[in-house]
Amino acid sequence: MDLRKLKTLIDLVSESNVSELEITEAEGKVRIVKGGTAVVQHAAAPVAMAPAMPASAAPALAPAAPAPQAPTGHAVKSPMVGTFYRASSPGAKSFVEVGSQVKEGDTICIIEAMKILNEIEADKSGTVSKILCENGQAVEYGQPLFIIE
Repeated sequence: MDLRKLKTLIDLVSESNVSELEITEAEGKVRIVKGGTAVVQHAAAPVAMAPAMPASAAPALAPAAPAPQAPTGHAVKSPMVGTFYRASSPGAKSFVEVGSQVKEGDTICIIEAMKILNEIEADKSGTVSKILCENGQAVEYGQPLFIIE
């Protein structure tokens, strides 16, 4: 189970009236107890996680960091939740690199969602100035993927 999903589950438990949550998946089993600790079991090796905290306690733990400056240019955003891929197959050349010229409608990446490979096209012509995701990274709906100038 990936860390994003685990964090989401911990947040859900801490913000709700649920005192305990247990989920079993192919990768292992997760049990979250409010006020206790989360235990992730992979094979026969349980791993203790940080205690579930109320959401209001989290900001007090981290010092305020300056907000990252938003990149200039047009952001191509993910139209769905899935896994980001820069190429059509593991050994293939990436669709685009930083500095690549793209035209509106050109395929710039693939997002795999529910075992379906969805080609994502540029919604603006220009030059790719930034690639904001790593190959194989999970992406959310509306998450910026590329900056085109």
